[in-house]
Amino acid sequence: MVTTQIATERITVDGLSIRYADSRTPGPDVLLLNPWPESLYAFEPIWAHLAREDHLVAVDLPGFGQSDSRADLMSPQAMAEFVVQLLDALQLDQVHLVAPDIGTSAALFAASAHPDRFHTVVVGSGAASIPFELGEPLASWVTAPNVDEYEHTDGRRIVAGTVERLTPAYPVPGPIRADYLESYSGRRFADSMRYVRAYPADLPVLRDLLPTIQTPVRIISGSRDTAVPSTNGHFLDDRLPSSTHDVVDSGHFVWEEASAIYSSLLTDWWRRH
Repeated sequence: MVTTQIATERITVDGLSIRYADSRTPGPDVLLLNPWPESLYAFEPIWAHLAREDHLVAVDLPGFGQSDSRADLMSPQAMAEFVVQLLDALQLDQVHLVAPDIGTSAALFAASAHPDRFHTVVVGSGAASIPFELGEPLASWVTAPNVDEYEHTDGRRIVAGTVERLTPAYPVPGPIRADYLESYSGRRFADSMRYVRAYPADLPVLRDLLPTIQTPVRIISGSRDTAVPSTNGHFLDDRLPSSTHDVVDSGHFVWEEASAIYSSLLTDWWRRH
Protein backbone atom coordinates (compact mmCIF):
# COMPACT_ATOMS: atom_id res chain seq x y z
CA MET A 1 0.00 0.00 0.00
CA VAL A 2 1.19 3.51 -0.81
CA THR A 3 1.67 5.58 2.34
CA THR A 4 0.14 9.00 1.63
CA GLN A 5 -2.79 11.09 2.82
CA ILE A 6 -4.92 9.23 0.24
CA ALA A 7 -6.33 5.96 1.57
CA THR A 8 -7.70 3.63 -1.10
CA GLU A 9 -10.64 1.26 -1.08
CA ARG A 10 -12.27 -1.00 -3.66
CA ILE A 11 -15.77 -1.19 -5.06
CA THR A 12 -17.29 -3.53 -7.64
CA VAL A 13 -18.94 -1.73 -10.55
CA ASP A 14 -20.37 -3.62 -13.54
CA GLY A 15 -18.45 -6.70 -12.44
CA LEU A 16 -15.08 -4.89 -12.22
CA SER A 17 -13.01 -4.23 -9.10
CA ILE A 18 -12.36 -0.48 -9.08
CA ARG A 19 -9.84 1.26 -6.83
CA TYR A 20 -10.95 4.56 -5.37
CA ALA A 21 -10.28 6.93 -2.49
CA ASP A 22 -12.79 8.87 -0.40
CA SER A 23 -11.76 11.89 1.68
CA ARG A 24 -14.76 11.36 4.02
CA THR A 25 -14.93 15.14 4.43
CA PRO A 26 -18.13 17.21 4.32
CA GLY A 27 -18.88 19.49 1.43
CA PRO A 28 -19.96 19.40 -2.23
CA ASP A 29 -19.20 16.12 -3.99
CA VAL A 30 -16.17 16.08 -6.28
CA LEU A 31 -15.21 13.12 -8.52
CA LEU A 32 -11.61 13.03 -9.76
CA LEU A 33 -10.64 10.70 -12.62
CA ASN A 34 -7.05 9.47 -12.92
CA PRO A 35 -4.66 10.80 -15.58
CA TRP A 36 -2.51 8.44 -17.70
CA PRO A 37 -0.03 6.85 -17.29
CA GLU A 38 -0.54 7.68 -13.63
CA SER A 39 -3.18 6.75 -11.07
CA LEU A 40 -5.45 8.42 -8.55
CA TYR A 41 -2.31 9.20 -6.53
CA ALA A 42 -1.62 11.95 -9.07
CA PHE A 43 -4.00 14.04 -6.96
CA GLU A 44 -1.84 13.78 -3.84
CA PRO A 45 -0.44 17.35 -4.21
CA ILE A 46 -3.94 18.90 -4.30
CA TRP A 47 -5.82 16.47 -2.04
CA ALA A 48 -5.42 18.19 1.33
CA HIS A 49 -6.21 21.63 -0.05
CA LEU A 50 -9.40 20.50 -1.78
CA ALA A 51 -10.56 18.32 1.12
CA ARG A 52 -10.80 21.33 3.43
CA GLU A 53 -14.17 22.29 1.98
CA ASP A 54 -15.18 19.50 -0.39
CA HIS A 55 -15.97 15.79 -0.36
CA LEU A 56 -13.47 14.14 -2.70
CA VAL A 57 -13.71 10.79 -4.42
CA ALA A 58 -10.79 9.87 -6.70
CA VAL A 59 -10.99 6.89 -9.03
CA ASP A 60 -8.76 4.68 -11.14
CA LEU A 61 -10.87 4.13 -14.25
CA PRO A 62 -11.09 0.61 -15.71
CA GLY A 63 -7.81 -0.35 -17.34
CA PHE A 64 -5.89 2.39 -15.52
CA GLY A 65 -4.11 2.56 -12.19
CA GLN A 66 -4.98 -0.50 -10.14
CA SER A 67 -8.52 -1.04 -11.43
CA ASP A 68 -9.64 -4.05 -13.44
CA SER A 69 -9.81 -3.70 -17.20
CA ARG A 70 -12.28 -4.73 -19.87
CA ALA A 71 -11.74 -4.20 -23.58
CA ASP A 72 -15.23 -2.89 -24.34
CA LEU A 73 -14.72 0.08 -22.00
CA MET A 74 -11.48 1.29 -23.57
CA SER A 75 -12.82 4.27 -25.48
CA PRO A 76 -13.99 7.73 -24.37
CA GLN A 77 -17.64 7.13 -25.28
CA ALA A 78 -17.82 3.82 -23.44
CA MET A 79 -15.93 5.20 -20.46
CA ALA A 80 -18.39 8.09 -20.21
CA GLU A 81 -21.23 5.65 -19.56
CA PHE A 82 -19.11 3.81 -17.01
CA VAL A 83 -18.53 7.09 -15.14
CA VAL A 84 -22.29 7.42 -14.67
CA GLN A 85 -22.49 3.81 -13.44
CA LEU A 86 -19.71 4.69 -11.03
CA LEU A 87 -21.68 7.63 -9.67
CA ASP A 88 -24.62 5.34 -9.04
CA ALA A 89 -22.44 2.74 -7.30
CA LEU A 90 -20.87 5.40 -5.08
CA GLN A 91 -24.31 6.90 -4.37
CA LEU A 92 -23.31 10.28 -5.75
CA ASP A 93 -26.04 12.35 -7.37
CA GLN A 94 -24.60 15.54 -8.86
CA VAL A 95 -20.86 16.16 -8.73
CA HIS A 96 -18.14 18.52 -9.79
CA LEU A 97 -16.13 16.36 -12.19
CA VAL A 98 -12.34 16.77 -12.48
CA ALA A 99 -11.05 14.82 -15.45
CA PRO A 100 -7.65 15.85 -16.83
CA ASP A 101 -5.72 14.06 -19.55
CA ILE A 102 -7.56 10.94 -20.80
CA GLY A 103 -10.57 11.93 -18.71
CA THR A 104 -11.16 15.03 -20.85
CA SER A 105 -13.05 13.32 -23.67
CA ALA A 106 -14.90 10.88 -21.41
CA ALA A 107 -16.05 13.71 -19.15
CA LEU A 108 -17.38 15.74 -22.04
CA PHE A 109 -19.22 12.75 -23.52
CA ALA A 110 -20.73 12.15 -20.07
CA ALA A 111 -21.79 15.79 -19.67
CA SER A 112 -23.40 15.67 -23.10
CA ALA A 113 -25.41 12.52 -22.40
CA HIS A 114 -26.12 13.05 -18.68
CA PRO A 115 -26.10 16.80 -17.93
CA ASP A 116 -28.16 16.30 -14.77
CA ARG A 117 -25.27 14.46 -13.06
CA PHE A 118 -22.67 17.25 -13.21
CA HIS A 119 -22.59 20.68 -11.59
CA THR A 120 -19.39 21.55 -13.44
CA VAL A 121 -16.61 19.82 -15.35
CA VAL A 122 -12.87 20.55 -15.29
CA VAL A 123 -10.78 19.10 -18.11
CA GLY A 124 -7.52 19.80 -19.95
CA SER A 125 -4.23 18.23 -21.04
CA GLY A 126 -6.35 15.85 -23.11
CA ALA A 127 -6.59 15.33 -26.87
CA ALA A 128 -9.50 17.22 -28.40
CA SER A 129 -8.53 18.93 -31.66
CA ILE A 130 -9.61 17.63 -35.04
CA PRO A 131 -7.32 17.35 -36.97
CA PHE A 132 -5.08 16.01 -34.18
CA GLU A 133 -2.58 18.38 -32.60
CA LEU A 134 -0.46 16.03 -30.52
CA GLY A 135 3.22 15.76 -29.72
CA GLU A 136 5.33 12.79 -28.83
CA PRO A 137 5.06 10.25 -27.46
CA LEU A 138 1.26 10.51 -27.49
CA ALA A 139 0.99 11.00 -31.25
CA SER A 140 2.74 7.72 -31.88
CA TRP A 141 0.69 5.90 -29.26
CA VAL A 142 -2.51 7.08 -30.99
CA THR A 143 -1.56 6.56 -34.62
CA ALA A 144 0.95 3.66 -34.70
CA PRO A 145 -0.24 0.94 -37.13
CA ASN A 146 -0.21 -1.58 -34.28
CA VAL A 147 0.90 -1.96 -30.67
CA ASP A 148 3.19 -4.95 -31.18
CA GLU A 149 6.23 -3.02 -29.97
CA TYR A 150 4.48 -2.12 -26.72
CA GLU A 151 3.01 -5.56 -26.11
CA HIS A 152 6.52 -6.95 -25.86
CA THR A 153 7.83 -4.18 -23.61
CA ASP A 154 7.32 -4.08 -19.85
CA GLY A 155 5.08 -1.07 -19.33
CA ARG A 156 7.12 -0.02 -16.31
CA ARG A 157 9.94 1.05 -18.63
CA ILE A 158 7.64 3.34 -20.60
CA VAL A 159 6.03 4.86 -17.51
CA ALA A 160 9.40 5.42 -15.85
CA GLY A 161 10.45 7.65 -18.73
CA THR A 162 7.19 9.57 -18.61
CA VAL A 163 7.40 10.14 -14.86
CA GLU A 164 10.94 11.46 -15.17
CA ARG A 165 9.58 14.34 -17.21
CA LEU A 166 7.98 15.69 -14.03
CA THR A 167 11.34 16.18 -12.34
CA PRO A 168 12.39 18.68 -11.05
CA ALA A 169 9.03 20.48 -11.32
CA TYR A 170 7.49 17.77 -9.16
CA PRO A 171 9.77 15.11 -7.67
CA VAL A 172 7.34 12.20 -7.56
CA PRO A 173 7.49 10.55 -4.11
CA GLY A 174 8.96 7.06 -4.24
CA PRO A 175 5.82 5.15 -3.15
CA ILE A 176 3.69 7.02 -5.70
CA ARG A 177 6.21 6.46 -8.48
CA ALA A 178 6.19 2.76 -7.60
CA ASP A 179 2.40 2.74 -7.85
CA TYR A 180 2.50 4.33 -11.29
CA LEU A 181 5.00 1.75 -12.52
CA GLU A 182 3.14 -1.21 -11.05
CA SER A 183 -0.15 0.07 -12.47
CA TYR A 184 1.13 -0.45 -16.02
CA SER A 185 3.53 -3.35 -15.55
CA GLY A 186 3.78 -6.13 -18.08
CA ARG A 187 1.10 -5.77 -20.77
CA ARG A 188 -1.08 -3.35 -18.83
CA PHE A 189 0.41 -0.32 -20.56
CA ALA A 190 -0.18 -1.80 -24.03
CA ASP A 191 -3.72 -2.70 -23.00
CA SER A 192 -4.36 0.84 -21.74
CA MET A 193 -3.29 2.21 -25.13
CA ARG A 194 -6.56 0.91 -26.57
CA TYR A 195 -8.24 3.92 -25.03
CA VAL A 196 -6.22 6.60 -26.83
CA ARG A 197 -6.24 4.53 -30.00
CA ALA A 198 -10.02 5.03 -30.02
CA TYR A 199 -9.50 8.79 -30.46
CA PRO A 200 -9.67 8.71 -34.29
CA ALA A 201 -13.19 7.28 -34.07
CA ASP A 202 -14.47 9.10 -30.97
CA LEU A 203 -13.04 12.62 -31.12
CA PRO A 204 -14.84 13.63 -34.35
CA VAL A 205 -18.09 12.58 -32.68
CA LEU A 206 -17.23 14.65 -29.61
CA ARG A 207 -16.36 17.67 -31.77
CA ASP A 208 -19.90 17.71 -33.11
CA LEU A 209 -21.39 17.40 -29.61
CA LEU A 210 -19.39 20.23 -28.02
CA PRO A 211 -21.82 23.04 -28.97
CA THR A 212 -24.65 21.18 -27.22
CA ILE A 213 -22.95 20.82 -23.83
CA GLN A 214 -24.49 23.29 -21.39
CA THR A 215 -22.56 22.22 -18.27
CA PRO A 216 -20.00 24.88 -17.23
CA VAL A 217 -16.53 23.65 -18.23
CA ARG A 218 -13.16 24.94 -17.05
CA ILE A 219 -10.25 23.93 -19.28
CA ILE A 220 -6.76 24.00 -17.75
CA SER A 221 -3.77 23.61 -20.06
CA GLY A 222 -0.02 23.71 -19.56
CA SER A 223 1.75 26.31 -21.67
CA ARG A 224 4.77 24.01 -22.01
CA ASP A 225 2.84 20.82 -22.65
CA THR A 226 4.56 19.17 -25.61
CA ALA A 227 2.39 16.03 -25.63
CA VAL A 228 -1.00 17.77 -25.73
CA PRO A 229 -0.41 21.40 -26.76
CA SER A 230 -2.70 24.07 -25.32
CA THR A 231 -4.27 24.45 -28.76
CA ASN A 232 -6.42 21.47 -27.75
CA GLY A 233 -7.82 23.58 -24.92
CA HIS A 234 -8.49 26.47 -27.28
CA PHE A 235 -10.30 24.05 -29.60
CA LEU A 236 -12.67 23.12 -26.78
CA ASP A 237 -13.12 26.69 -25.54
CA ASP A 238 -14.06 27.89 -29.02
CA ARG A 239 -16.88 25.33 -29.27
CA LEU A 240 -18.28 24.89 -25.77
CA PRO A 241 -21.16 27.28 -24.92
CA SER A 242 -20.15 27.78 -21.26
CA SER A 243 -16.41 27.51 -20.76
CA THR A 244 -13.23 29.25 -19.72
CA HIS A 245 -9.67 28.33 -20.64
CA ASP A 246 -6.70 28.87 -18.34
CA VAL A 247 -3.19 28.34 -19.68
CA VAL A 248 -0.80 27.72 -16.78
CA ASP A 249 2.99 27.95 -16.81
CA SER A 250 3.51 24.19 -16.68
CA GLY A 251 4.23 21.09 -18.67
CA HIS A 252 1.67 18.34 -19.25
CA PHE A 253 1.07 17.28 -15.63
CA VAL A 254 -0.40 20.59 -14.41
CA TRP A 255 -2.15 19.02 -11.39
CA GLU A 256 1.27 18.00 -10.03
CA GLU A 257 3.69 20.49 -11.57
CA ALA A 258 1.60 23.56 -10.68
CA SER A 259 -0.54 22.08 -7.93
CA ALA A 260 -1.15 25.30 -5.98
CA ILE A 261 -2.45 27.09 -9.06
CA TYR A 262 -4.43 24.07 -10.19
CA SER A 263 -6.20 23.60 -6.86
CA SER A 264 -6.99 27.32 -6.65
CA LEU A 265 -8.53 27.27 -10.11
CA LEU A 266 -10.70 24.34 -9.08
CA THR A 267 -12.01 25.87 -5.88
CA ASP A 268 -12.59 29.24 -7.57
CA TRP A 269 -14.60 27.52 -10.29
CA TRP A 270 -16.73 25.56 -7.85
CA ARG A 271 -17.53 28.59 -5.69
CA ARG A 272 -18.70 30.47 -8.76
CA HIS A 273 -21.08 27.65 -9.73
